[in-house]
Amino acid sequence: QLQASGGGLVQAGGSLRLSCTTSGRTFSRNSMGWFRQVQGKEREFVASINWNGANTDYADSVKGRFAISRDNARKSLYLQMNSLKPEDTAAYYCAADDFLWATVPPVHSAYYTYWGQGTEVTVSS
Repeated sequence: QLQASGGGLVQAGGSLRLSCTTSGRTFSRNSMGWFRQVQGKEREFVASINWNGANTDYADSVKGRFAISRDNARKSLYLQMNSLKPEDTAAYYCAADDFLWATVPPVHSAYYTYWGQGTEVTVSS
């Protein structure tokens, strides 16, 4: 139901835009988020956005560099990643929670029910 794309190999300082398209049920009333995971480590929060895009939250490590957005008409979620660093290298996952009309999007992965497959981002130094 969630399909992430847009990953790739980029040099440090470069940019990538990840997309997450949804199919089947609608998530336009749900908060959505991006998480990332390095093999052998726990999945970590990157960014989240509430159902109408009015509120967002970011991990400290990406604040000022990443921007999350959504287009409910296109059933899509985005993550614009600028000034990429080698430590941003990971598999990136999009997710949606199961609560409707939330004002504050959750930051903990336990609150997210629906997950897409990962898209790999590799930042070379």
